[in-house]
Amino acid sequence: MIRLAVFGTGRIGAVHALNAAAIAGVEIVYLVDPIASDARASIARQTGAQVVDAAEVFADPGIHAVIIASSTDTHAELLVQAAQAGKAIFCEKPVSLNFALVEEVTRQVEQAGVPCMLGFQRRYDPNFRMVRERIASGEAGPLEQVVMHTRDPSPPPVSYVERSGGMFRDQAIHDFDMARYLLGEEISTVYAVGGCLIDPAIGAAGDIDTAMITLTSVSGRFVSMNNCRRAPFGYDQRLEALCAREVLYVENTGVHAVRVGDATGFRTAQPMNYFIERFADAYRNEMVAFIDLLRNGTAPLAGIRDGLEAQRLAEAAQVSMQTGLAVQLHRDWSPAQS
Repeated sequence: MIRLAVFGTGRIGAVHALNAAAIAGVEIVYLVDPIASDARASIARQTGAQVVDAAEVFADPGIHAVIIASSTDTHAELLVQAAQAGKAIFCEKPVSLNFALVEEVTRQVEQAGVPCMLGFQRRYDPNFRMVRERIASGEAGPLEQVVMHTRDPSPPPVSYVERSGGMFRDQAIHDFDMARYLLGEEISTVYAVGGCLIDPAIGAAGDIDTAMITLTSVSGRFVSMNNCRRAPFGYDQRLEALCAREVLYVENTGVHAVRVGDATGFRTAQPMNYFIERFADAYRNEMVAFIDLLRNGTAPLAGIRDGLEAQRLAEAAQVSMQTGLAVQLHRDWSPAQS
């Protein structure tokens, strides 16, 4: 029996806890969340888990692994505590909003040698996986360009914006990770522009709601990222990969697949409401992969080093937007050097 503790019982914590509990031979033993809520009570009831504090989790030698899905400002400390206690780790992104701290935590986790998986769920989406596999196998031919679109259904509340770390670290970090995943190599240049075109309150809070980013890989290939906090038709998540022999597309997933025709024309369903619904299969798949990591040592598609590198790109994009210049990256680049 794999015995787990889950930190955080908000929206994503509930997804991970219930997905893990649905896997045969897995038990959610503890929940850690200082805020009493209907969600926490519901998850405890559905999983049979006990609500405890963090110290009890790390002191229990019977806990094999932890799932960290609490607020971002808790991730770094929990990662270090879990590593010191010898617990395997699944952690949502980002590790921290402080890049120097991300570097230090990555060093400590790697030095401890505990298995650690980062929650970049798009790597486990069947469609994105197929694109990656056709590129990696050589079937599609050499990859030359990638274009990604990520747009939320509507802007988040300012209270969220103020603690999110900014659009690049929050929303776009998944696109930065996908760029590295598809290219199979690192990025050498980041150029970003951004502004507030939708919600002035987001600008007043010090963030942006619209951005375009261009990445150049070390071998000279290109990625174009279009990010926005609003799409008039709902959640927009698309990708195009131009290869020498194929062009690979990932389109939006509709709430149903029926096409309706009448005298006014043809209609298809609107996209799934938001990322939780759109990537439901990916979230299930990544938790299956985490349990496979625990049972069989199977390497995850995204580890803590991938979290560090994706955030390095987010930090470079922030610097580029602020300076108006392209940022030239190297292995140890950090925003402190700019």
